Amino acid sequence: MLKLSNRWFYWFGFLTLIPQFVLGQAEPNLFTLEDCLTYGFENQAQVQNANLERQFAIAQIGETRADGLPQVNGYAEYSNFFNIQKSFLPAIIFDPNAPSDEFVAVPFSQQYNGLATLTGSQMIFDGSYFVGLQAARTFKSLSDKDYIKSKTDVAESITKAYYTVLVTQVGLDLINHNYGRLDTLLTETTLLHENGFAEKIDVSRVQVEFNNTESQRSRAERSLNQAYNLLKFQMGMPLSQTITLAETIEDITLEVLDYNFQDFSYQDRIEFGQLEVGRSLAELDLKNNKAKYLPSIDAFATLGTNTATNTRSEVTNFDDKWLNYGLFGFRLNVPIFDGLRKSYLVQQNRIQLAQIDNDMRYLKQSIDLEQEQAKIDFENSLENLRAQKKNMALALEVYEVTRIKYQEGIGSNIEVIDAETTYEDAQSNFFNALYDVLIAKVDMEKALGILYKPNSEE
Repeated sequence: MLKLSNRWFYWFGFLTLIPQFVLGQAEPNLFTLEDCLTYGFENQAQVQNANLERQFAIAQIGETRADGLPQVNGYAEYSNFFNIQKSFLPAIIFDPNAPSDEFVAVPFSQQYNGLATLTGSQMIFDGSYFVGLQAARTFKSLSDKDYIKSKTDVAESITKAYYTVLVTQVGLDLINHNYGRLDTLLTETTLLHENGFAEKIDVSRVQVEFNNTESQRSRAERSLNQAYNLLKFQMGMPLSQTITLAETIEDITLEVLDYNFQDFSYQDRIEFGQLEVGRSLAELDLKNNKAKYLPSIDAFATLGTNTATNTRSEVTNFDDKWLNYGLFGFRLNVPIFDGLRKSYLVQQNRIQLAQIDNDMRYLKQSIDLEQEQAKIDFENSLENLRAQKKNMALALEVYEVTRIKYQEGIGSNIEVIDAETTYEDAQSNFFNALYDVLIAKVDMEKALGILYKPNSEE
């Protein structure tokens, strides 16, 4: 039995992996629709800003919570009265024999003064604080809803752009197919003319169609490039980066047809959730304004020390020249009358709640109408797509029969050109119908609130 050394075994393994490595290196950046959505959620500026708003809301909760924690402040001061202010006192205080109308200027401060204090306070009860803390948490919930809304909007934009690329690719493939067919027809017609079986005008007619198709192909290629640029823009991807879609139009399913409308709930629509949170905030604002009628209680304490001397060096003599003091207490604040300001604020809150209730009722009606319209548009576009697909197949069949008749000498060149034009029109109608049904599918999913489903962490 022939034995291979380890060295040959390693070389054989390495040479086996080379083709895989090269193919892996040459593989373009393949993106499914899910990949595009994931990339967009991470890089699209709209989603990034919405996520930053969530972090901002978390910081606001901390800011509100800090008001209920102990507040401690330190204060230190050093003063040099280089020209001490004086007050006038009756001279009789210092000299009993002085005239009664005589006054003496007397300074009431030392030239050098020092002061250091430490103050602290603690909220004991404040109804507005606890309501404000609830409102901060509710605002965080609203920012979460806004984040999901931004993802839903981005998902709609990316999905439509993704489908646009797929449909444009289908259009380009159809044009390339037409180009190849006309190229063959032009070659055949030219040979027939050279052999005396066709006229020059027959060649010219085919040449015109061929030139038009060639121009259409160039436009379609540019349109496809622009469609890719739009997709990358919606994803937040640099336009210079190259991507390739991993799916084709055949991979797209129309499962939205199987949706059970009885399963729909208004809470499935993120816009309704945003209004619900907005109503909760308005209720908390009303509760906060009512809580302002309640008294508030705070505890406070102060520790300090001070000094005063006419000798600057003695300012730092902390043992003898500095005098300590301290105090603590409680502060009760009872609102009595504010010109009915809080009463008017409560009235405004109740009006806001009534407006939000009207908005929620209007949104429900709008969602119902949107779903009905989306359902009709989707069914109509799907029916039209099926019809245009049949028309395109029939137009192709007519073209093939007409072409065979022309080749056998029992048909005219004009009939072939007319059949070709009819087939291209059918292709264009199919192309438009395909785009319409995919866009209607996205609109339908958005109307049902299933275009983007947030995960449990959101």
